[in-house]
Amino acid sequence: MDREFLIDLFTDFGPVAIRKMFSGYGISADGINFALSLRAGLFFRADEMTIPDFEAEGSKPFQYSTRAKTVLVNSYWELPARLFDDSEELAQWTKAALAAAQRAKVKKRPKVKKAAKKAAKSAKGRKKASKKKRLGSGPGDWVKLSPGPLSGQPSCLWRCKRRHRQLARGRRQIPGPACRASPGA
Repeated sequence: MDREFLIDLFTDFGPVAIRKMFSGYGISADGINFALSLRAGLFFRADEMTIPDFEAEGSKPFQYSTRAKTVLVNSYWELPARLFDDSEELAQWTKAALAAAQRAKVKKRPKVKKAAKKAAKSAKGRKKASKKKRLGSGPGDWVKLSPGPLSGQPSCLWRCKRRHRQLARGRRQIPGPACRASPGA
């Protein structure tokens, strides 16, 4: 279904906004999305009050397949084919779908504002950054550690820690200046 067909289809209902969504269009009125137009057909929003009408018409809920399973979306049901020819009854079904979408919006809990999410995220980032600074973030920063299970374990926590491990295993000599914790320092 193309955009012009959808605009003509909903002329009796009133003005609708049609936006690109997934592989088709999302149809909304008053800022509330109440229908989806996809390759598989036209799907209206439904809830416990309107689902019996869709079942009586023989409609099925929207479903899509993933690699692992088939997902059934019970909140959108396929529009009966006979309603494409009857614009007055289609307007009634559209009003019912919009009402179902409005009821669903009321049931949803309010979203956390972006500013609050951002502040929480930045506070979390600041905590991590302060831990990094305390542990040593440069070649001149040293932190004393408690002695480890190996005797002669270094007390530094910078890149030389790896060199000390390799030296202890006899794999490598420490290149460049020795750190403060090395046996020769």
